[in-house]
Amino acid sequence: MQAIVYHAPGDIRFEDIPKPTCGEGELLVRVDACAVCGTDLKSKFHGNPRIKAPLVMGHEFTGTIEEISPALKNDWTLGDRVVMATSISCGECPYCLRGWRNLCVNLAPMGFSYPGGMAEYVAIPPLALKGGHVIKVPHGVEAKCAALAEPTSCAVNAISQCDLQQCDLQQGDTVLVMGAGPMGILNAAVARAFGAKTIIMSEINPLRRQQAETFEMDMLVDPASEDIAAIVKQRTGGIGADIVIVAAPAAEPQEQAISLVRKRGTVCLFASLPVGKSMLHLDSRPIHYGELRVVGASDSTPFHVQKAVELIASKKVPADKVASHVLPFDQIDKAFELMLSGEALRVVLIPAV
Repeated sequence: MQAIVYHAPGDIRFEDIPKPTCGEGELLVRVDACAVCGTDLKSKFHGNPRIKAPLVMGHEFTGTIEEISPALKNDWTLGDRVVMATSISCGECPYCLRGWRNLCVNLAPMGFSYPGGMAEYVAIPPLALKGGHVIKVPHGVEAKCAALAEPTSCAVNAISQCDLQQCDLQQGDTVLVMGAGPMGILNAAVARAFGAKTIIMSEINPLRRQQAETFEMDMLVDPASEDIAAIVKQRTGGIGADIVIVAAPAAEPQEQAISLVRKRGTVCLFASLPVGKSMLHLDSRPIHYGELRVVGASDSTPFHVQKAVELIASKKVPADKVASHVLPFDQIDKAFELMLSGEALRVVLIPAV
């Protein structure tokens, strides 16, 4: 079969490799689509020590079950469409036992520890089936949209109203999202779906602001030329946003966020900063006197992926618009170019027909 294989930094190949077999306790899935995320881009240019090279890349994928291990025939049917919570947890470590499976100490992601979804076929390992990491997708959902269940689930982890919530979003809240890349837009869409009344988005890149204008935002701010603090205060009657989600991978918005949120509000550090550039200078007084919550949000669990599928299937999350480009697998380099230029939000790859 044809696949995109990571060998080393700067060495990603589109090549022919053996088609996987359906082993004991496994599913064999024919891949319908696989999105390219920022982690894939960083792996291309800077490498990733977590990838057990050489290995098929891709963790934002969807596909159709083609073979089923005999032990699983009561749970699955040939032709079922599926996505995954692709960071597979062990189910046994202290974090898994607390329900924090995205923080598992033995986390084994597809495309890092197991062959990923940038191939014509992928074998789903037994541990993923045992832990409920495979989620069914309604047949009416386009493949390019279903492929965005995994990144959407990361926003659900940050925002959702459930026992594992981070932001504690309430009906009618005002949410400021800093950064209008694909993950910022998905965070805004999920916040709206879960009851936010007002969405303010800030973005310094004019191309990104232009892209964000096609989505349902109440206000779009250029922090390079506008006083974002004054705008947020004016919009919120002087108190600040209920929630600030920092989806821009830069230190400045993370540092600024605590001055943009109301007392007892939440700042969510969603975007990761590069190694060696992650130290922040924060004024602790607003955190102390305002009783602020500053939280992180990383990855997702099967629960979050199930919620993401529901949001995409109901079109509460406009995945069709976020999936801005669809390319065949052999144009992976073109996908990286589109991402680097900022022209693309999410590029989705599909196997050759």
